[in-house]
Amino acid sequence: MIFVLQTLIDAISVGALYALSALGIGLLFGIMRLINFAQSEFVTIGVYVLMMTAGVWFPVAAVAAILAVIVLALLVERLAFRPVRDADPATLLITSFAVSYLLQYTLVLVFGARPIGFDLLPELGQPFLIGDVRVARLNVVTIVVTAVLLAGVAFFLRRTRTGIEMRAAAVDFRMARLLGVRANRVVAVAFALSGGLAAVVAILFVAQTGTVSPGMGLQLALVGFVATVIGGMGSLVGAVLGGMAVGFATVILQAVLPPDLRVFREAFVYAAVIAVLVFRPQGLFRSALARERV
Repeated sequence: MIFVLQTLIDAISVGALYALSALGIGLLFGIMRLINFAQSEFVTIGVYVLMMTAGVWFPVAAVAAILAVIVLALLVERLAFRPVRDADPATLLITSFAVSYLLQYTLVLVFGARPIGFDLLPELGQPFLIGDVRVARLNVVTIVVTAVLLAGVAFFLRRTRTGIEMRAAAVDFRMARLLGVRANRVVAVAFALSGGLAAVVAILFVAQTGTVSPGMGLQLALVGFVATVIGGMGSLVGAVLGGMAVGFATVILQAVLPPDLRVFREAFVYAAVIAVLVFRPQGLFRSALARERV
């Protein structure tokens, strides 16, 4: 029972991190139908900013990292994506790849390609006991932060004017513009939210790994893409639940697989993803646009 509870807590923590990654990706896809491959670099740059400001009080460094990534996301939207917003999907995809590679190799030029050790808040790695179960403080922090952010995003999308406009744009962007929704503001807010979520993911992720490298955000972005696909492209609820599902599968396989098969853990996870898509190609949840078409 102790082993089961410990595994469950670890699975919720990893799933929460993946859910935040998927939510940031799903926000942009829902409005622009854009798979933003630069999301991985948003995460990585957040970690580097945090590392450069590590000498100051941690809350100040965390706020600086979040603001820096939000500003970067807004600049990327204005300079790279806004000029090609009405282009065909292939152009948006190529632009996304170009921005991703530009940011990644800029980091390589500035900081080098080698991983750098960065021990962020080592006290979070210390466990505490709940009965006989040892729980890492970082797991609790990750779960609580994710719950607060998910609740905040849900409130924003459902209770604020801009959030309602974003939901309308996700259903039919052209019709929303005809009804008075300001496209530039809606897309900019979506990029800002995506950047802010990426920065929070960066803080939680580097606290777990303890290293910084130019390609460190790729794993989270890849998981976010997969979670978005299996949850249902354009469905934010699906993206979050897809991220949780991938996190649960990853941790549970790590716990139950024999030691000699654990190196193939990701292969088993993605095989399960393929199986889900074979039987339900539209994902677990349909987007609002898909429901409107039924």
